[in-house]
Amino acid sequence: MSFKCPVAEQRFVLDHVARIGEYCSDLDMVDAVLEGAAALAEGEFAPLDRIGDTVGARWDNGQVRMPDGFKAAYEAFVSGGWMSLAAPQDHGGQGLPLALAAALMEDLQAANSGFAMLPVLSLGAIEALEAHGSDELKAAYLPRIVSGEWPATMNLTEPQAGSDVGALKARAEPNGDGSWRITGTKIFITYGEHDLTDQIIHLVLARTPDAPEGTRGISLFLVPKVLPDGTPNDLRCVSIEHKMGIHASPTCVMSYGDQSGATGWLIGPEHGGMRSMFTMMNNARLNVGLQGVGIAERATQRAVAFAIERRQGQRNRLPVVIADHPDVRRMLLRMRALTSGARALVYYAFAQVDRGRAGDAAAAWRAEVLTPLAKAWGTDVGCEVASLGIQVHGGMGFIEETGAAQHLRDVRIAPIYEGTNGIQAADLVGRKLGLDGGGAFDELIADIRAETDDPRVTALADAVEVAATSFREAPPDDRLAGSYPFLTMCSVLVAGWLMERQSRVAGGGEFHAAKRAAADYFLSVIVPEALGLGAAAGAGAALLYAVPAEALA
Repeated sequence: MSFKCPVAEQRFVLDHVARIGEYCSDLDMVDAVLEGAAALAEGEFAPLDRIGDTVGARWDNGQVRMPDGFKAAYEAFVSGGWMSLAAPQDHGGQGLPLALAAALMEDLQAANSGFAMLPVLSLGAIEALEAHGSDELKAAYLPRIVSGEWPATMNLTEPQAGSDVGALKARAEPNGDGSWRITGTKIFITYGEHDLTDQIIHLVLARTPDAPEGTRGISLFLVPKVLPDGTPNDLRCVSIEHKMGIHASPTCVMSYGDQSGATGWLIGPEHGGMRSMFTMMNNARLNVGLQGVGIAERATQRAVAFAIERRQGQRNRLPVVIADHPDVRRMLLRMRALTSGARALVYYAFAQVDRGRAGDAAAAWRAEVLTPLAKAWGTDVGCEVASLGIQVHGGMGFIEETGAAQHLRDVRIAPIYEGTNGIQAADLVGRKLGLDGGGAFDELIADIRAETDDPRVTALADAVEVAATSFREAPPDDRLAGSYPFLTMCSVLVAGWLMERQSRVAGGGEFHAAKRAAADYFLSVIVPEALGLGAAAGAGAALLYAVPAEALA
C-alpha cells in the first residue's frame, strides 16, 4: 500500500491543540513545511522501509553498511535543511516551533521508523550541547550537527548498567590540555556506526577520577569519530545487535579506548553529566512518543486499506467487505481514535515546550508533567494499534509479506528505550506530581475542568485527582505499584480533553465527520476504560508481594 502523510490532520491539531497561531504568525510557512515534510517522507523514506526491514544494517569488520538507497535519502534530508527545522538560529538552525518539527518527525517515523531514529538522537544532542556545552564546543560542532552533516548519538547503557545508569564504569582521565581520555564499553547505541556520513558525534557518559558513586559522579563528554586533525579517534563498533524490529537502525556495541583512549571534551561541569544527558533524553522521549504515533498512523492506514477491499462474509444476506462487519469496524475506529488521541497529546506536549522556551514558566512546568505521558502512552498506543492492525488482516496479518507484522515488530522497542514506560510512570508519581509544589500537575487538571463540557471527562478528572491525592501521601512502594495505571488514566484524561476540543470545533465535510467519530469513540469507550483503572492504581504493593517471585514461575 502507498502511505500518505496525514497533512490535514496535522494542520488541524497544530491549529486547535497546539494553537500554533498564538506563537507563530507565518501560517503559510506552516503549510509549506507540512507539505514538504510529507513529500520527503513519502518520496524518500517510505520506499526504503521494506529493504530496511528485510536487508537492514550489516556489520562488516567494524564498519556498518546501510541498505542501498539510504545514503541518497539521508543526503536529501540534509540538503533540504530538515535537520535544522527547530534548531537554534545562532548555530544555523531555522528556529521554527518544535510542534511543527513534530509533524516532520511523525512523518519520518511512519514512513521508515528504523531510518528516522538517526535524526532523533541528533535533535536531543543539539539541545544538550546548546544548553550545556562550552562556546568552543558549540562553535566547533553545533553548526554541522544542526545541518545534519554530523549526526550524533547518546551513549549511556553498559552491560552492567541499563536503567541503573549510576552503575556505569566507563572512565575519563584528563589529558592535561583540556581534553579527556575515554575508555569503556557502551551497548544499545543507536546509529553508533554507519556509512551515511564520515563523521559521527558521540555523547558519552563516563566517570572522572575520584568521582562520587552513583549518578552524582557521572560526567558527559563529546567524543567524535574523527578528531579535529582528521585522524580517527580510538573508538570502534564491536558488533551490532540482531533485533526483533527496526532492522534499518544499527544498534551498536561501542568500544572506547582499545589503544590509548578515545579523545573527548567535557560537556557542562564535571559530575554534571546526568543533568546534561536528561536535557537530551527529554527531547528523545517526546520523539519516541511520536514514534508510537507515526507507526500507529501507518498501521491504521494499512488496516483500513485492506479492510475496505477484502470481501468476506455477508451482512443482511449480502456479500460485504470486512470493514462492514461490526467487530472489524470496531477495531478500525479504535485504531483511528487511539492514534488521534496520542497525536493530540504529543503535539500538545511539544507546544508546551515551545511556550516554555519563549518564557512561559507555567508551560515549561506543564511540559515536564506531560513528557512521561507522551512517551509512555504514545508508545503503548503504537503497540496496541499495530497489534490491532494484524488482527484486522486476519491470517494474512501474520504473513510478513503483507507488512502489517513489521509495524508491531518495529514499535515494540518504543516502550522500552529512552527510559522504559515503567520508569516514566515512576517519574510521574515520584517527581512530576510534586513539581512546583504540586501546582504543575494540579493546574493541568484545573484547566481541563475549566474547558470540558463532557461528564465522562469530568468523571475521569475526579478519579485522577483522588488517586493523585492518595499517591502524595502513600509509601513509595504503594505509589510505584499503582503508577502505571495512574499514568494511563492521566494520559487518557489529557487526550480525551483535547479530543473533545477538536470535536467541538470540527466543521462540515468528510474529514470533520471522521474527526467527530474518532472523538465520540474516544470519549464513549477509551475514557470510561481509563476510569476503570482507578482500582488498579489504588490497589497498593501488598497485593504484588503476597508470594515470592519464584512462586510465579
